[in-house]
Amino acid sequence: MFARCTSQSDGLQTYCRQCTADYAKAWNARKRAERRALKGIPVPVPEGMKRCPGCNEVKPVSEWHRHSRSKDGLVARCKACRKVDGRRHHLKRTYGLTEAERDAMLKAQMGVCAICLTPGPEHVDHDHKTGRVRAILCFNCNGGLGQFKDRPDLLRRGADYLEGNVWKPTLVAPGVYRLPS
Repeated sequence: MFARCTSQSDGLQTYCRQCTADYAKAWNARKRAERRALKGIPVPVPEGMKRCPGCNEVKPVSEWHRHSRSKDGLVARCKACRKVDGRRHHLKRTYGLTEAERDAMLKAQMGVCAICLTPGPEHVDHDHKTGRVRAILCFNCNGGLGQFKDRPDLLRRGADYLEGNVWKPTLVAPGVYRLPS
């Protein structure tokens, strides 16, 4: 069984389909080995393992996410490399920050949350209306601001409540109440 080839006088390829496929497989394997040798990557990878091009380490397949459309059923880079890239891309896409800029902000805050001063904050706080980045906060402080809808008046009222000033409306006329400001 020969494939068609219009450039040949008889209209068929010189080699049969099976021989052409075998030659292509061998050629691709040889070229792949040459590319790996140029990069300094040793060619053999044990069964059940895969080499990550990101960190250049051989890891077990349990360290890879599944990908149904890839040849080996796994994604290109290991879970650790994907996690690092995902965080970096999230910072850039969502806040317009690089990791270096975030680290500089954290250093300027002396490595503590800008509100409660606990060490090791990880969450970038930003104004939802303007998108402007304000500071790096801990999980609780960032969530708290979100629960108060970034409204200073609600935060002040909450602080008053915690200090014992209970919110009570004032009766002005029958059925008419004035709310505290």
